Amino acid sequence: MRSIKAEIIFKTARSGGKGGQNVNKVETMVTGFWHLKNSMLFSNDEKNRLTEKLNSHINAEGFLFVKSQSDRTQAGNKTLVVKKINELVQKALIVPKKRKATKPTKEAKEKRMETKRKNALQKLHRQKVSAHE
Repeated sequence: MRSIKAEIIFKTARSGGKGGQNVNKVETMVTGFWHLKNSMLFSNDEKNRLTEKLNSHINAEGFLFVKSQSDRTQAGNKTLVVKKINELVQKALIVPKKRKATKPTKEAKEKRMETKRKNALQKLHRQKVSAHE
């Protein structure tokens, strides 16, 4: 797997959540920005695929951004950001297999026709009997 870490721009901010008084003075929340179009790690086809799949994570300037504030340390959150970005990219690059069209089996066709026959017969019995018969 290619390492995106070198191309990520990290920004820190004060984080909410656990950490006690430490929360108010230490910037532990980390936001990672990765510019997809300027990346040297992927081909143009891969970049197009990533842009299409990760559209909801990409801002107007073309940066894929992910933030983490679940860890108490800045280093821990940086690691989590890199991990999240790698996972997103890895999932987006998977090309789904094309579906092969299949035909119904002879048995399935016969079963369908038998069900139709039973249904038709059942509906026939529901009709009112005419007076001249």
